[in-house]
Amino acid sequence: MNSLSKDYRDIIEKLKKEIGSENLIGYEIPRPRRIWFSVRKEKLADAITHLVGEGFVHLSTITGLEGENGLEVIYHLNRKGLEASLKVEVSVKQPVLPTITPIIPGAILYEREVHELLGVVFSGHPNLSLLILPEDWPEGVYPLRKKWTHEEIKKKLLRRT
Repeated sequence: MNSLSKDYRDIIEKLKKEIGSENLIGYEIPRPRRIWFSVRKEKLADAITHLVGEGFVHLSTITGLEGENGLEVIYHLNRKGLEASLKVEVSVKQPVLPTITPIIPGAILYEREVHELLGVVFSGHPNLSLLILPEDWPEGVYPLRKKWTHEEIKKKLLRRT
């Protein structure tokens, strides 16, 4: 067993211990230097806090998408070339997650982007105002959600004028 494999095993076991094995939905090591976790949304802040404590202090980005089971928000962290991505799922009807800005202040803009484009509400976030879209963008229109086609967005925008 090489040291990298042991490192992965240690990261996984420590995360299980920190958040409870029932809250670690799954993990995958798709290639060297990359690990993916899926955790319950209720344990997001604990998981992020733990990973930061393990040296994953650089938040590369936060991505989001609408998947089969709802919205997925993925936090991409880095520790000296080892990448960890942490996925949480929220329902389209109640897309609420806690902000991680108290843990990683640099998440402030990434969370605003995900909020603006997918409609995820980050509770406790200091400022979820528009960042990318125009100031007069219609409320409740999230361009990366599957229900919003180009034509539907265009109609909604034209109704405002």
